[in-house]
Amino acid sequence: MAHWRIFLLIVPTGILIDQLSKWYVHNTMSLYQSIPVIDGFFNITYLRNPGAAFSFLANTDWRIPFFIVITLVACAIILIVLQKMQHGQRLSHIALSMIFSGAIGNLIDRIRWGEVIDFLDVYVKQHHWPAFNVADSLICVGVALMTLQMFREENKV
Repeated sequence: MAHWRIFLLIVPTGILIDQLSKWYVHNTMSLYQSIPVIDGFFNITYLRNPGAAFSFLANTDWRIPFFIVITLVACAIILIVLQKMQHGQRLSHIALSMIFSGAIGNLIDRIRWGEVIDFLDVYVKQHHWPAFNVADSLICVGVALMTLQMFREENKV
């Protein structure tokens, strides 16, 4: 039952922070407006991404139904895996909860806007990393934690 407490803490918190940050950017900035935070490294830049990571499938007519189905399948798999996990795998519970939270955060955008609001713009000089959002960060950190957990488990054997 402890892993469900982790899930019930992380998922609503992650979704809330993601959606509030996107709401704030959408309601206080113009599309493509950029606010420097750390000169030469980080801006808040309001962008919209109709695709997935790096605008993958951005120009297809069937992208929204595809992303909705893929997200729902991924979330169902996460719930099944969480149900079958042992209680001692706390890091994996946290990681899967973060991935679930990020997936739902971006799913809300796809259903509401038909695209995802991105605003975290990291760069060095003129070389920009693709803009991302809190949901993307939750997914990436969750995947990194799962990878760490797998390496830890592998080293125990």
